[in-house]
Amino acid sequence: MESRTKVLGHPIHPVLVVFPLGLLSASVAFDVIDRFRDTGSWAQTASATMAAGVIGGLAAAPFGLRDWLAIPAGTRAKRVGLWHAGANVIALVLFAVSWLLRRDEPTTAALIVALAGLAVVGVGGWLGGELVARLGVGIDRDAGLDASSSLAGSPIIKF
Repeated sequence: MESRTKVLGHPIHPVLVVFPLGLLSASVAFDVIDRFRDTGSWAQTASATMAAGVIGGLAAAPFGLRDWLAIPAGTRAKRVGLWHAGANVIALVLFAVSWLLRRDEPTTAALIVALAGLAVVGVGGWLGGELVARLGVGIDRDAGLDASSSLAGSPIIKF
């Protein structure tokens, strides 16, 4: 099943999800570093990367929804896609709650909620990999080891 929304021949959703995954993971790492360094600057960095990760996740979601709607009903891919989306929505909510808990100063509760968010986003990311690598969702119909360039004969933006 080919992705519905592309830029320069590449699906938008998988391109966008790397940012929130990286930012949210980094925010937890910065929180842990702050626990050992206690300078406050790592906590501020964690808060900023967490906010950016949640925003990035919200930006990626509509493109994933558009691709999910194109998956035929009754297929394993449709079910996995639903679990993928659900896990990522839960993860974004957990990270947003963690961000709100740390508005005045970092707390243990904020770190625990962020760790839970990281675990859930890991599951959601794995399910996204299952969709693409195992089930072929978002893969171009003429993909293969000797496929032509993604720029060959396609519009710059396909929506």
